[in-house]
Amino acid sequence: MLSPVTPITQEEYDFIRQFVYEKSRINLGPHKKELVMARLSKRLRALNLTTYKEYLTYLKDISHKEEITHLIDAISTNHTFFFRETIHFDFLTSVILPEFVKKAGGGMRTFRVWSAASSTGEEPYSIGIILSDYFLSHPHIQWALEGTDISTTALGAAKEGIFSEEKVKQLSSDIIDRYFKKCSETKEGFYQAKPPLRAKMNYRAQNLLKPPYPFHEPFDVIFCRNVMIYFDRQTQQELVSYLVPHLRSGGYLMIGHAESLAGISHTLKIVKPTIYRKE
Repeated sequence: MLSPVTPITQEEYDFIRQFVYEKSRINLGPHKKELVMARLSKRLRALNLTTYKEYLTYLKDISHKEEITHLIDAISTNHTFFFRETIHFDFLTSVILPEFVKKAGGGMRTFRVWSAASSTGEEPYSIGIILSDYFLSHPHIQWALEGTDISTTALGAAKEGIFSEEKVKQLSSDIIDRYFKKCSETKEGFYQAKPPLRAKMNYRAQNLLKPPYPFHEPFDVIFCRNVMIYFDRQTQQELVSYLVPHLRSGGYLMIGHAESLAGISHTLKIVKPTIYRKE
C-alpha cells in the first residue's frame, strides 16, 4: 500500500507556481494550493513519491523533461461537457451559419472552425454535430475543424472520441443514434463518435502563447473559451493579438462566459457578451 502524499508547503507551491508560469504562462494565483495538491497527488503516486520535495527534485532533473508535460496536463485539464455555454452554439446555428450560407450562394465553400482549447473533445464534437446537421441541407458546403490544446493527454482523448455514458446521455437520443456507437465490452459504459464525424476533425498540440500557428487559411469561427481565465492581463493581450490574424474578415471569436476583452487592445467588434466579430 502506498504511503499518503505529504501536503505541499508554501515554498514548494510558490516554486510550482513560478515554474508553471515560466513554462506555460498559466497564472495559478496564490489561493490555488489545494487545487494543485488535488491535481498533482495522483501524479506523485504514479511516480511512487510521497513528498513534493521529492517531486520538485524529479521535476528539475533534466533527464525527466517529459514530466513538464505531465505537470502542465494536470494543471490545465478543464472540466467540460457537450454544448457547454449554449449561447455560443445557439449563435452559431441562428446567425453565423445562415450568414455563411447566404454569402456562399451556390458556390463550393468550406466553413472552417478552430477549437483552440479543445480539451478532451466535448467542445469540438459539439461543434461538429451542429455543422453536420446544418450542412445536410447545403451539400455544396464542406466544413473542417482544427482542434488544439496544450495537453497531449487531452488531445489523445479527443482524437479517440470516446466518452463516458454519463457524458453522452446528456445528448438527445437522436444525436446519440446518429453520431455515436457503443464501445465493445472492453470499454463497457463508453461511447465513441462515429468515423464520419471524427474524420472531419484534425487535432494537434499547440501552446497558444508560442506562435506561429500551423494554419495557412483563416477561420470563420475561433472558439477560445475558458483559456484567458488562466492568464494575467498582459498574457491575455498577447493571446488575442495572436488569434485575431487567423480570423477571416467577418469571422467570429468566442470566449468563455467568465471572460472579457475589456481593457485589452483589439480591432474586434463586440456582438454580444463573449462574442466578437472581425470587421
